[in-house]
Amino acid sequence: MDVGNRTILTEFILLGLSTDPQWQLILFGIFLTVYLVTLSGNMTLVILIHIDSHLHTPMYFFIGNLSFLDFWYTSVYTPRILATCVSEDKRLSLAECGAQLFFSCVVAYTECVLLAAMAYDRHMAICDPLLYSSSMSPSLCTRLVAGSYIGGFLNAIAHTANTFRLSFCGKNIIDHFFCDAPPLVKMSCTDTKVYEEVLLGFVGFTVLLSILVIIISYFHILLAILRIRTASGRRKAFSTCASHLVSVTLFYGSLLFMYSRPSSAYSLKRDKMAALFYTVINPLLNPLIYSVRNKDVKEAFWKAAKTIRPQR
Repeated sequence: MDVGNRTILTEFILLGLSTDPQWQLILFGIFLTVYLVTLSGNMTLVILIHIDSHLHTPMYFFIGNLSFLDFWYTSVYTPRILATCVSEDKRLSLAECGAQLFFSCVVAYTECVLLAAMAYDRHMAICDPLLYSSSMSPSLCTRLVAGSYIGGFLNAIAHTANTFRLSFCGKNIIDHFFCDAPPLVKMSCTDTKVYEEVLLGFVGFTVLLSILVIIISYFHILLAILRIRTASGRRKAFSTCASHLVSVTLFYGSLLFMYSRPSSAYSLKRDKMAALFYTVINPLLNPLIYSVRNKDVKEAFWKAAKTIRPQR
């Protein structure tokens, strides 16, 4: 659409991870394998937590919801990566771009808040173990998870509406594997000052508040662990939150690397690797983080395996 001397873009071309046809086939095989493993890993964890009564605790309730979110998370990005690898038509309409940005924001912001809720759960378990069962009641856990999704949707609406308030012109090529805000902002032919202020004030508040909750929770956890007199007691207390700490570090580390710099400082090719980590690799790693060193989950898995094994 022409406006004055500028052509306002109504569709984009998504380059993906590589434009080399041979590499695209290799990448298709890799990402299809990763996608199937991620889906099966996360759904296995969700099912185990649902069917095994020993896993009906607040901690596993949150882990199950995190796995369900990761199931959705990888499905927002990976099918588009696979389609880009095998299709010659790499066009993406403005509506499709907006839908992908919206759902990617929903899952990202929901996980931000959910990880903060999980930090609060670990804080209550370690700092106040005698009141843990009554404090982290099923209704409170449900409200925390529901609040995570509500926060995710509200932030996604603000982020998407604010992004597509801009007009895009110039080359319609997105050097990325999904429709993300930074490459779209680089195409903007309108002033982005208000855009950046809105995101910093509204969306940034949610992320920073989540990080603050995590930091305060782990500060009190650290103090509680240091007050434990025996080394074995300290190791046991730390092991209950080690998996969550790894998830927080991987998720927030990659997000902060991507979005903590001004838009003028972005290098899209370099940032594709960071985006790949939190969109594809992190959902793959989370089931491993919460199961490989988790005795309860391994016992539940083998119990379920014996149940479904055919009798001889």
